[in-house]
Amino acid sequence: MLSKRIIPCLDIKDGRTVKGTGFEHLRDAGDPVELALEYCRQGADELVFLDITATQEKRKTLAELVTRIAQHINIPFTVGGGITSVEDAFLLLHAGADKISINSAAVKNPGLISELAARFGKQCMVVAIDTKAGESGDDVYISGGRTKTEWQTLAWARQAVALGAGELLLTSIDSDGAKSGFALDITKRVAEAVSVPVIASGGAGNAVHFRDVFLKGSADAALAASIFHYRELRIPELKQYLKQEGLTVRL
Repeated sequence: MLSKRIIPCLDIKDGRTVKGTGFEHLRDAGDPVELALEYCRQGADELVFLDITATQEKRKTLAELVTRIAQHINIPFTVGGGITSVEDAFLLLHAGADKISINSAAVKNPGLISELAARFGKQCMVVAIDTKAGESGDDVYISGGRTKTEWQTLAWARQAVALGAGELLLTSIDSDGAKSGFALDITKRVAEAVSVPVIASGGAGNAVHFRDVFLKGSADAALAASIFHYRELRIPELKQYLKQEGLTVRL
């Protein structure tokens, strides 16, 4: 059985790590380089760095910051935010990222997924999906959760994988920052519908939530931010708990 991965997320705005609730009410959470180093020491399996306003403000991810972080860590590192072309992705991978993540650009131009997968390989290609429960199902949102699309989450997940996504990062907008648990239902449905790993995001509040998203949500990895940033839960203790619950983790 493959090990379940624990992935801290660094949401970046103006060069600082921030965290909010439901993609809003952002507050400072620290220096991203210092946090990245700390998570490496704690035994994080990977890191995700998202420049959360890059798409909204129509600017590129801060490649200089990516380089600084990559120089200090020795675990896989995914970068997203404002990537709209093969050239953007090349810049970030050259700066030190191991994978790149696209969200809004993928929905607006699905062919970009295939272009990136063909150029850099599916193993580098993460498609991030922001989902929110609606009247007729789970809807996909873009532009930092501000714009509802015509896509239903399950259909878009299947399409993204068919186009070349090697991994999906599924974030529940409803659960984001609420610390009430991951969105188990949609996570499980997506995980069972696709053939690539699914990273669950949004809602982590305690160690039990991680256990549940692995056992009940069928996630391959779990991503969290504030619970780690504000030292409410340390990764070594979380992994020891998960191991005691019968899950395979890298200690």
